[in-house]
Amino acid sequence: RRRQRTDGHWLFELEADATIPAEYVLLNHFLGTPERDVERKIARYLRRVQSSRHHGWPLFHDGAFDLSASVKAYFALKLAGDSPDEPHMVRARDAILAHGGAARCNVFTRISLALFEQVPWRAVPTMPIGIMLLPRWSPFHISKVSYWSRTVIVPLLVLMAEHPRAANPDGVDIRELFEVPPEEERRYIENHTGSLLGYGFNALDAVLRRAEPYFPGRLRRRAIAQAIGFVTERLNGEHGIGGIFPAMANVVMAFHTLGYPKDHPDFIAARRAVERLLVVGEEEAWCQPCLSPVWDTALSVLALAEAGEPEDSPVMA
Repeated sequence: RRRQRTDGHWLFELEADATIPAEYVLLNHFLGTPERDVERKIARYLRRVQSSRHHGWPLFHDGAFDLSASVKAYFALKLAGDSPDEPHMVRARDAILAHGGAARCNVFTRISLALFEQVPWRAVPTMPIGIMLLPRWSPFHISKVSYWSRTVIVPLLVLMAEHPRAANPDGVDIRELFEVPPEEERRYIENHTGSLLGYGFNALDAVLRRAEPYFPGRLRRRAIAQAIGFVTERLNGEHGIGGIFPAMANVVMAFHTLGYPKDHPDFIAARRAVERLLVVGEEEAWCQPCLSPVWDTALSVLALAEAGEPEDSPVMA
């Protein structure tokens, strides 16, 4: 009852897996604006949640090793200043290599690595910015995917079109996480399902990859403008686009890539929304994936009801 807000809702800190705080560190180094004090605290958090069982990072508490989460956490720790020779980094590196190395990460992680020039752009599927110009009746249209997905995909399309390079002011790399030098790796795009549909998507990717360079510049600029229009309309002030960290971070990077000055109102709003998700303590810091008043209120009301709180009490009303 004490934690209920004056308007009736509850809001608690929402902890996710290691990828979100790791991505916060990557975002800072992409922009070229490391936050050394905060990153030291995030590094302490990442070291604490590293599994003592498999030496990587899971997607949920005490879960199985997750390759993509582990690669991002390792990269973030190295960006924050941890030496690759430290015991926890050696253990993490061995675990990552035992699971195929960074080349076997999921697509979103490989996009992050491409932004930092750790893998070539051929390591990720083609996502042409022309998607923004498709008519509504087309088999794929941005309105046909969920809102959360849209807010993540649209700014990502800008990044995929522009192929920006992270500032990476400390020049950190993670080449030690690859079994084969990343520029020599040939197995990035594979059909792991073995299904005909998977082979069809791979064939489509090959066609789009060859066709994309011939996409007219005028239409490309129009598609980017449409993507930015979509984003700007949904910035949502300090609450952030989509209310979710991946979308907010992609927007910040897209604005930066397109040359938005740091004092541009849209850039300020997007950056502020990300920073609002930070939880900074005395020793540790981490980043929430989103704020969760709806979930927290529903769960709090359920807990109170199960504890015998009367339905007509002021707290429940």
